[in-house]
Amino acid sequence: MIDPKHINLPIVALVLANLVPIAGVLYMDWDVGAIIVLYWAENLIAGSYTLLKMLLAGGKGTAFHMVFFCIHYGLFCAIHGLAVLELTGFAGELTDIPVQDSWPGPLVLVQEFVNLWRQIINAAPTQFLWAIAGLVLSHGVSFMLLFVGTGEYRHTTAKKLMNAPYKRIVVLHVAIIAGGFLVALLGSPTGLLVALVALKTGMDIMLHNRSHNSDPHKENNHGNRRNIRTADIDR
Repeated sequence: MIDPKHINLPIVALVLANLVPIAGVLYMDWDVGAIIVLYWAENLIAGSYTLLKMLLAGGKGTAFHMVFFCIHYGLFCAIHGLAVLELTGFAGELTDIPVQDSWPGPLVLVQEFVNLWRQIINAAPTQFLWAIAGLVLSHGVSFMLLFVGTGEYRHTTAKKLMNAPYKRIVVLHVAIIAGGFLVALLGSPTGLLVALVALKTGMDIMLHNRSHNSDPHKENNHGNRRNIRTADIDR
């Protein structure tokens, strides 16, 4: 019988969230485009939790770092999203977005990002939104149980946390997009799509373990403080 104390709930939540895309592939005819767009959407989820982490961790210049992160990471995700949509054709032509009056000044960039996300939501089936909800829950479990629950926020600052999502994108999406192209070239066979999701799940677990590489029973040489490594990859 499994001891509940030995169950890693963040890992369980992570695996369950990644089972939704597998169900999409097996039972809802999701193709490689849907999978890659879903994983791009996860970048936004990770970025949102990063803002919460920055707010909780604080440190000198927290407000400035949060605003800068919103602008820089938002632009990064928008460009990445445009590229993904162009390559996959998931939401149709980007020019299908209805023309509206432009928002004033630099806010036009925010408007374009909102329009991009709106077109994705309009094109996505209901089951796709459930997959996004699963990812939100998975990241939320990790945030509450590890970053808040174990006190990781006491060992980092907003400035350090700014770079975390970029590391995740570089490591994860290079592999996913490369694998996605291979699957697409072979006609998106079901077996390879499941393998692609399994690859992503495995990499998620690896990044999670690297991010929260701590032993709750490990003590340092100066007392009984838990040895917690600051989370350097967002998960």
